[in-house]
Amino acid sequence: MPRRRTDPPATPPALPAPPDRRQRVQAASTGVEVLKGLADLDGRASLSALAVHLGEAPAKLHRYLGSLVDAGLVAQDSATQHYALGAEAIRIGLAAMRQVDAVRLAEPALARLRAALGLTAFVAVMGNHGPTVLRLDEPGLPVTVNVRPGSVLSLLWSATGRVFLATRAEGEGPLAAEALAEWRAATPAQRAELPARGDIDTLCATVRQQGLATVHDSYLRGISAVAAPLIDHSGRTVAVITVLGASGAFDASAGGPAAGLLRDEARALSTQMGATA
Repeated sequence: MPRRRTDPPATPPALPAPPDRRQRVQAASTGVEVLKGLADLDGRASLSALAVHLGEAPAKLHRYLGSLVDAGLVAQDSATQHYALGAEAIRIGLAAMRQVDAVRLAEPALARLRAALGLTAFVAVMGNHGPTVLRLDEPGLPVTVNVRPGSVLSLLWSATGRVFLATRAEGEGPLAAEALAEWRAATPAQRAELPARGDIDTLCATVRQQGLATVHDSYLRGISAVAAPLIDHSGRTVAVITVLGASGAFDASAGGPAAGLLRDEARALSTQMGATA
Protein backbone atom coordinates (compact mmCIF):
# COMPACT_ATOMS: atom_id res chain seq x y z
CA MET A 1 0.00 0.00 0.00
CA PRO A 2 1.53 3.30 -1.07
CA ARG A 3 2.61 5.59 1.71
CA ARG A 4 0.42 8.62 2.22
CA ARG A 5 2.24 11.77 1.41
CA THR A 6 2.19 14.27 4.20
CA ASP A 7 2.66 17.96 3.49
CA PRO A 8 5.37 19.71 5.44
CA PRO A 9 4.04 21.82 8.25
CA ALA A 10 3.12 25.29 7.16
CA THR A 11 5.60 27.96 8.16
CA PRO A 12 3.88 30.47 10.49
CA PRO A 13 3.81 34.02 9.17
CA ALA A 14 6.67 36.16 10.36
CA LEU A 15 5.78 38.61 13.09
CA PRO A 16 6.54 42.24 12.36
CA ALA A 17 9.81 43.30 13.85
CA PRO A 18 9.38 45.50 16.90
CA PRO A 19 10.21 49.12 16.18
CA ASP A 20 13.74 50.08 16.93
CA ARG A 21 14.15 51.77 20.30
CA ARG A 22 15.87 54.70 18.67
CA GLN A 23 12.88 55.15 16.35
CA ARG A 24 10.50 55.10 19.30
CA VAL A 25 12.54 57.70 21.16
CA GLN A 26 12.74 59.87 18.07
CA ALA A 27 8.98 59.61 17.54
CA ALA A 28 8.32 60.58 21.15
CA SER A 29 10.74 63.49 20.83
CA THR A 30 8.97 64.75 17.72
CA GLY A 31 5.60 64.48 19.45
CA VAL A 32 6.91 66.57 22.35
CA GLU A 33 8.23 69.19 19.91
CA VAL A 34 4.79 69.38 18.28
CA LEU A 35 3.17 70.03 21.66
CA LYS A 36 5.79 72.63 22.53
CA GLY A 37 5.27 74.25 19.12
CA LEU A 38 1.55 74.58 19.77
CA ALA A 39 2.33 76.12 23.16
CA ASP A 40 4.68 78.62 21.48
CA LEU A 41 1.83 79.62 19.16
CA ASP A 42 -0.54 80.35 22.09
CA GLY A 43 -1.92 76.81 22.09
CA ARG A 44 -3.67 76.96 18.71
CA ALA A 45 -2.42 76.96 15.10
CA SER A 46 -3.09 75.75 11.59
CA LEU A 47 -1.07 72.87 10.21
CA SER A 48 0.84 75.17 7.85
CA ALA A 49 1.67 77.68 10.61
CA LEU A 50 2.87 74.91 12.90
CA ALA A 51 4.98 73.41 10.10
CA VAL A 52 6.65 76.76 9.42
CA HIS A 53 7.26 77.33 13.14
CA LEU A 54 8.88 73.89 13.60
CA GLY A 55 10.60 73.74 10.22
CA GLU A 56 8.95 70.40 9.41
CA ALA A 57 7.02 69.08 6.43
CA PRO A 58 3.23 69.41 6.85
CA ALA A 59 2.69 65.78 5.83
CA LYS A 60 5.02 64.57 8.60
CA LEU A 61 3.36 66.79 11.21
CA HIS A 62 -0.08 65.63 10.10
CA ARG A 63 0.78 62.04 11.05
CA TYR A 64 2.02 63.05 14.48
CA LEU A 65 -0.94 65.33 15.08
CA GLY A 66 -3.28 62.44 14.30
CA SER A 67 -1.66 60.33 17.01
CA LEU A 68 -1.76 63.20 19.48
CA VAL A 69 -5.45 63.76 18.72
CA ASP A 70 -6.13 60.07 19.42
CA ALA A 71 -4.34 60.46 22.77
CA GLY A 72 -6.37 63.54 23.70
CA LEU A 73 -3.26 65.71 23.85
CA VAL A 74 -4.36 67.71 20.81
CA ALA A 75 -7.82 68.63 19.52
CA GLN A 76 -8.83 69.72 16.02
CA ASP A 77 -11.48 72.33 15.34
CA SER A 78 -13.90 70.86 12.81
CA ALA A 79 -14.79 74.30 11.44
CA THR A 80 -11.31 75.78 10.95
CA GLN A 81 -9.26 72.56 10.93
CA HIS A 82 -6.85 74.30 13.31
CA TYR A 83 -5.13 72.29 16.00
CA ALA A 84 -5.13 73.18 19.70
CA LEU A 85 -3.81 71.70 22.90
CA GLY A 86 -6.31 69.09 24.06
CA ALA A 87 -7.94 68.20 27.34
CA GLU A 88 -5.16 65.78 28.36
CA ALA A 89 -2.49 68.41 27.73
CA ILE A 90 -4.45 70.87 29.85
CA ARG A 91 -4.82 68.30 32.63
CA ILE A 92 -1.06 67.66 32.62
CA GLY A 93 -0.36 71.38 32.67
CA LEU A 94 -2.67 71.98 35.61
CA ALA A 95 -1.04 69.15 37.56
CA ALA A 96 2.38 70.70 36.91
CA MET A 97 1.20 74.14 38.01
CA ARG A 98 -0.15 72.76 41.27
CA GLN A 99 3.36 71.56 42.10
CA VAL A 100 4.96 74.98 41.59
CA ASP A 101 6.38 76.39 44.80
CA ALA A 102 8.26 79.62 44.11
CA VAL A 103 10.05 79.62 47.47
CA ARG A 104 11.26 76.02 47.11
CA LEU A 105 12.36 76.62 43.51
CA ALA A 106 14.29 79.73 44.55
CA GLU A 107 16.44 78.04 47.20
CA PRO A 108 19.17 76.75 44.81
CA ALA A 109 19.23 80.17 43.12
CA LEU A 110 19.83 81.87 46.46
CA ALA A 111 22.82 79.62 47.08
CA ARG A 112 24.24 80.38 43.62
CA LEU A 113 23.81 84.13 44.06
CA ARG A 114 25.41 84.06 47.51
CA ALA A 115 28.35 82.03 46.23
CA ALA A 116 28.89 84.10 43.08
CA LEU A 117 28.45 87.54 44.62
CA GLY A 118 29.39 87.07 48.26
CA LEU A 119 26.13 88.81 49.21
CA THR A 120 23.12 87.91 51.31
CA ALA A 121 20.33 86.53 49.11
CA PHE A 122 16.73 85.96 50.09
CA VAL A 123 13.27 85.29 48.69
CA ALA A 124 10.14 87.08 49.93
CA VAL A 125 6.40 86.85 49.32
CA MET A 126 3.61 89.36 49.87
CA GLY A 127 2.19 88.55 53.30
CA ASN A 128 -0.70 90.05 55.24
CA HIS A 129 1.54 92.76 56.67
CA GLY A 130 3.73 93.39 53.64
CA PRO A 131 6.72 91.86 51.82
CA THR A 132 7.86 89.00 54.08
CA VAL A 133 11.23 87.21 53.95
CA LEU A 134 10.83 83.41 53.87
CA ARG A 135 14.26 82.01 52.95
CA LEU A 136 17.66 83.62 53.41
CA ASP A 137 21.18 82.53 52.41
CA GLU A 138 24.12 84.43 53.93
CA PRO A 139 27.82 84.45 53.02
CA GLY A 140 30.50 83.37 55.47
CA LEU A 141 30.99 86.95 56.68
CA PRO A 142 27.49 88.41 56.42
CA VAL A 143 26.71 92.08 56.72
CA THR A 144 25.00 92.72 60.03
CA VAL A 145 21.44 93.68 59.11
CA ASN A 146 18.17 93.07 60.85
CA VAL A 147 16.73 90.92 58.06
CA ARG A 148 15.76 87.37 58.93
CA PRO A 149 13.11 84.84 57.84
CA GLY A 150 9.83 86.37 58.94
CA SER A 151 11.05 89.98 58.58
CA VAL A 152 8.50 92.33 57.03
CA LEU A 153 10.05 94.90 54.68
CA SER A 154 9.02 98.36 53.58
CA LEU A 155 6.87 98.45 50.46
CA LEU A 156 8.25 101.76 49.19
CA TRP A 157 11.81 101.97 50.54
CA SER A 158 13.09 98.39 50.13
CA ALA A 159 14.07 96.97 46.75
CA THR A 160 11.89 93.92 47.47
CA GLY A 161 8.84 96.05 48.23
CA ARG A 162 9.36 98.20 45.16
CA VAL A 163 9.19 95.15 42.91
CA PHE A 164 5.88 94.08 44.47
CA LEU A 165 4.56 97.64 44.22
CA ALA A 166 5.61 98.12 40.59
CA THR A 167 4.29 94.75 39.39
CA ARG A 168 1.06 94.76 41.38
CA ALA A 169 -1.97 93.35 39.59
CA GLU A 170 -5.13 95.27 38.77
CA GLY A 171 -7.29 95.73 41.83
CA GLU A 172 -4.39 95.66 44.30
CA GLY A 173 -5.14 99.23 45.39
CA PRO A 174 -4.13 98.59 49.01
CA LEU A 175 -0.49 98.37 47.92
CA ALA A 176 -0.63 101.84 46.43
CA ALA A 177 -2.35 103.18 49.56
CA GLU A 178 0.30 101.61 51.80
CA ALA A 179 3.09 103.06 49.66
CA LEU A 180 1.53 106.50 49.89
CA ALA A 181 1.29 106.18 53.67
CA GLU A 182 4.98 105.27 53.82
CA TRP A 183 5.84 108.24 51.61
CA ARG A 184 3.98 110.63 53.89
CA ALA A 185 5.88 109.23 56.89
CA ALA A 186 9.26 109.38 55.12
CA THR A 187 12.41 110.74 56.71
CA PRO A 188 13.97 113.87 55.16
CA ALA A 189 16.58 111.71 53.41
CA GLN A 190 13.90 109.44 51.94
CA ARG A 191 11.75 112.38 50.90
CA ALA A 192 14.73 113.82 49.05
CA GLU A 193 14.77 110.64 46.92
CA LEU A 194 11.07 110.90 46.09
CA PRO A 195 10.16 114.56 46.66
CA ALA A 196 6.74 114.48 44.97
CA ARG A 197 3.87 112.04 45.20
CA GLY A 198 3.98 111.48 41.46
CA ASP A 199 7.55 110.23 41.80
CA ILE A 200 6.13 106.94 43.09
CA ASP A 201 4.54 106.30 39.70
CA THR A 202 7.79 107.20 37.95
CA LEU A 203 9.68 104.84 40.23
CA CYS A 204 7.28 101.98 39.45
CA ALA A 205 7.59 102.61 35.70
CA THR A 206 11.38 102.45 35.99
CA VAL A 207 11.22 99.16 37.89
CA ARG A 208 8.96 97.63 35.24
CA GLN A 209 11.23 98.85 32.45
CA GLN A 210 14.42 97.55 34.07
CA GLY A 211 12.88 94.32 35.31
CA LEU A 212 14.25 94.93 38.81
CA ALA A 213 14.51 97.46 41.63
CA THR A 214 17.56 98.91 43.35
CA VAL A 215 18.02 100.87 46.57
CA HIS A 216 21.03 102.63 48.08
CA ASP A 217 20.71 103.48 51.78
CA SER A 218 16.95 104.04 51.31
CA TYR A 219 15.73 101.39 53.73
CA LEU A 220 18.76 100.54 55.86
CA ARG A 221 21.60 103.02 56.22
CA GLY A 222 24.80 101.68 54.66
CA ILE A 223 22.96 98.87 52.84
CA SER A 224 22.22 98.55 49.12
CA ALA A 225 20.02 95.93 47.49
CA VAL A 226 18.81 94.68 44.12
CA ALA A 227 15.55 92.73 43.69
CA ALA A 228 13.75 91.00 40.81
CA PRO A 229 10.29 89.41 40.42
CA LEU A 230 9.41 85.73 40.11
CA ILE A 231 6.47 85.54 37.72
CA ASP A 232 4.09 82.61 37.28
CA HIS A 233 2.10 81.35 34.27
CA SER A 234 -0.59 84.00 34.78
CA GLY A 235 1.90 86.87 34.68
CA ARG A 236 1.56 87.52 38.41
CA THR A 237 4.52 88.27 40.66
CA VAL A 238 4.35 85.52 43.27
CA ALA A 239 7.70 86.17 44.97
CA VAL A 240 10.77 88.39 44.79
CA ILE A 241 14.43 87.43 45.05
CA THR A 242 16.86 89.99 46.46
CA VAL A 243 20.58 90.38 47.08
CA LEU A 244 21.91 92.92 49.58
CA GLY A 245 25.22 94.01 51.00
CA ALA A 246 27.18 96.96 52.27
CA SER A 247 26.87 100.07 50.12
CA GLY A 248 30.09 100.55 48.20
CA ALA A 249 31.12 96.91 48.57
CA PHE A 250 29.35 95.94 45.34
CA ASP A 251 27.82 97.56 42.27
CA ALA A 252 24.11 97.78 43.06
CA SER A 253 23.16 99.60 39.88
CA ALA A 254 20.62 98.24 37.42
CA GLY A 255 23.42 97.63 34.93
CA GLY A 256 25.89 96.04 37.31
CA PRO A 257 26.99 92.39 37.49
CA ALA A 258 24.84 91.67 40.55
CA ALA A 259 21.75 92.89 38.69
CA GLY A 260 22.71 90.81 35.64
CA LEU A 261 23.02 87.60 37.62
CA LEU A 262 19.83 88.34 39.51
CA ARG A 263 17.90 88.94 36.29
CA ASP A 264 19.14 85.67 34.83
CA GLU A 265 18.12 83.69 37.91
CA ALA A 266 14.72 85.40 38.11
CA ARG A 267 13.98 84.75 34.45
CA ALA A 268 15.01 81.11 34.70
CA LEU A 269 12.82 80.59 37.77
CA SER A 270 9.91 82.39 36.14
CA THR A 271 10.21 80.15 33.10
CA GLN A 272 10.04 77.10 35.37
CA MET A 273 6.80 78.50 36.79
CA GLY A 274 5.27 78.91 33.33
CA ALA A 275 5.94 82.58 32.60
CA THR A 276 6.21 83.31 28.88
CA ALA A 277 7.59 86.86 29.00
